[in-house]
Amino acid sequence: MHHCSDSPAWKHFNNTHPTFASESRNVRLGLCTDGFQPFGQTGQQYSSWPVIVTPYNLPPSLCMKEEYMFLTIIVPGPKSPKDMLDVYLQPFIEEMKHLWEIGVETYDASLKNNFQMRAALMWTISDFPAYSILSGWSTAGRTACSYCKEDLDAFTLTKGGKQSWFDNHRKFLHPNHPFRRNKTAFLKNRIIRKQAPAILSGDEILQEIESLSLKRVIDFGAYETNRQIARNSGWRKQSIFWDLPCWRTNLIRHNLDVMHIEKNVFDNIFNTVMNVEGKSKDNTKSREDLKEFCCRPELERSEATGKYSKACYTLDKPSKTVLCEWLRNLKFLDGYVSNMGRCVDMQKLKLYGMKSHDCHHVFMQRLLQIAFRQLLLLSVWRALIEMSNFFRALTSTTIQEEDMLRLNDEILVIICILERIFPPSFFDSMEHLPVHLAYEAWIGDPVHYQWMYPFKRYLRKLKKNVRNKAKVEGSICNAYLVEEASAFCAHYFEPHVKTRHRKVPRNYESGQDPTEEAGSLSIFTCPGRPLGKAKTKYLTKEEYSAAQMYILLNCSEVQPFINIFVNELRSRNPDINDGCVDEILEREFAIWFFTFAHNPSNDISNQFLQDLSKGPLRSYKSYSGCIVNGFKFHTKNYSSDRATMNSGVCIKGTNYTTDENDFCGQLVEVLCLEYLGLPIKRTILFRCDWFDPTPNLGTKCHQEYKLVDVNQNRFFNKYEPFVLAIQATQVNYTTYPSLKRDKVDWLAVFKVKARYTVELPKQSCATTSTSMEAPFQQDENEFPSTQINYNDAESSLRDPTDEFF
Repeated sequence: MHHCSDSPAWKHFNNTHPTFASESRNVRLGLCTDGFQPFGQTGQQYSSWPVIVTPYNLPPSLCMKEEYMFLTIIVPGPKSPKDMLDVYLQPFIEEMKHLWEIGVETYDASLKNNFQMRAALMWTISDFPAYSILSGWSTAGRTACSYCKEDLDAFTLTKGGKQSWFDNHRKFLHPNHPFRRNKTAFLKNRIIRKQAPAILSGDEILQEIESLSLKRVIDFGAYETNRQIARNSGWRKQSIFWDLPCWRTNLIRHNLDVMHIEKNVFDNIFNTVMNVEGKSKDNTKSREDLKEFCCRPELERSEATGKYSKACYTLDKPSKTVLCEWLRNLKFLDGYVSNMGRCVDMQKLKLYGMKSHDCHHVFMQRLLQIAFRQLLLLSVWRALIEMSNFFRALTSTTIQEEDMLRLNDEILVIICILERIFPPSFFDSMEHLPVHLAYEAWIGDPVHYQWMYPFKRYLRKLKKNVRNKAKVEGSICNAYLVEEASAFCAHYFEPHVKTRHRKVPRNYESGQDPTEEAGSLSIFTCPGRPLGKAKTKYLTKEEYSAAQMYILLNCSEVQPFINIFVNELRSRNPDINDGCVDEILEREFAIWFFTFAHNPSNDISNQFLQDLSKGPLRSYKSYSGCIVNGFKFHTKNYSSDRATMNSGVCIKGTNYTTDENDFCGQLVEVLCLEYLGLPIKRTILFRCDWFDPTPNLGTKCHQEYKLVDVNQNRFFNKYEPFVLAIQATQVNYTTYPSLKRDKVDWLAVFKVKARYTVELPKQSCATTSTSMEAPFQQDENEFPSTQINYNDAESSLRDPTDEFF
């Protein structure tokens, strides 16, 4: 898994500054700033700019959390500070220089000694406008990309009048890629021979800035950049961050924010496909520019009617109506997304007021592949799915280096394919920036340590702290000081005292008291918290036999006895096949195990095994829900009249490598079974209705994109209704929006990740959790050391003495 301490950026930093890296307790920091409006959209215009610093020397469960975001500076409004932000940052820069060169004496509570702690700023995190303020590079106009700089071939559309980055990505492809020689699918009669621009090192960038004699903002006096220099080079100023001694050695200094880039990409795609008036990139001026720059006669004006034909990438009104109806009635898991149905405008057939999370985690990465599968041409749908899968893989919490290398190559082809479909007006700077996102994820961290989501949530909290509208910054500072003081004091409270740092997380499983005595079986130590009011019910003979047998077959301590039973069976019947063995095992093993466990000659002294062999009580407690494995499950009946759906259940089949062998179903009942004897022994079962797993009849799986569908009218014909609650993962089901009837019986299945789960690397978890380094990343020994195929563009970053390269 990929994280800071093993990333190229961190290794390069450690190799460049070995003295700093030799003390693992030295702190690595990230800085974020953004403006926010404290009065809402209807209030007066006001822009307040907090500067937030967060440490990376934390385990994944704590890193980027609200408790470890420190409000360092707050720049007062009412206007944006723009380039004057450097003036407000001067005290922070001076402190960082002191922490780098001298440090501060710090007490280590774990080792109970003092040490000289130093700190370094690794990078900044911001949206694109703030990126310009922090870096000094203009993010407007033809040179918006700070990687490509002047080598970017953006141009101005003749009719639309806006900058287009159309056909700016073939130069990143392999020199022999056929797209480079295509004269018709991209710009007319254009063959690409040039190579991708080189990625400059920090020293080279600083030398370029100094050669331009750019001014620095050091006071509140008049400041104006030489407009001719800014127009030709893109540099507007020399950022104050260059005063930091370590800044020029960092491989990444200012991160491109994946959150805003993905949201803008989604908005462009969705508004164009839905042909939203005023927001679609497909309009009259766009068609006129298309005729001038491209060769696509099917999209030109018809001489007979004088109108433009419908594009293959837009939906007609019936299709848009079906899609909006589908979105309005869509059900999600509890806490997974806001009520998206409220964002649907059925009169104008568009979406409004969607949150960034809804665009990113839900629609762009999950629903896009389902929403347009039946409504768009296959070629257009495949291109959109490729972009969706790119962002989904990019934003994964655990990444592999080879995956980022692969994504870096794939995104170039994906954007080129989109250029063959959409008009030049579609491609603004946000459609170009994904080219560099996989590179940054490989060099730095998984993107959830480099994007704006946690900081946006923190800004929302600061906005709530504004109680006195006349003193915005004073209210924020006062509330922040009170919270910091209370948080400091809370560390000295007794463990049983509840504080904001000890709050119970969502979907917390504690509630049932599992048996943890010596000799207890795994079947009795499974976590889980039933929900709802318990009802006492009784198992029928068939239910009792199925539940008892399933528990026995899935208890690891019983496996040796199963082997004994099977060996005896095969010794008596040498020619028996596996199907007969399974049949006899399910029919006779429970009785055999009871006899075997209570036979004094077998010397089974484990009381838990003997109690297990007697079977559960016929009476059981029935519940309508259960929290287990970080998921909140509700029964199908409970969820039927609610806005959320939590009844989807999935367990792994016999082949644990493919999704086709998963069993998908719906939760019908939660059973809490008890066994005789002391102490009281309980286990939780799920009764489910399973969909038919027969390939192509009950379950379909798209071989390329691994999209799983189940037939909602076909069910598993074998009576095996029970599974252990601990085995269940949660899935969501949704229908397909379609004008056809071929998908009316099929439900799309997508899995979700449990809340508050942290995936650990394969190596020892103990060393990871106690390390003082930044949160973990993939161990370098698990993959070969390779570089991104950027046409050797990163060669200027390499240090010949660096073992990583």
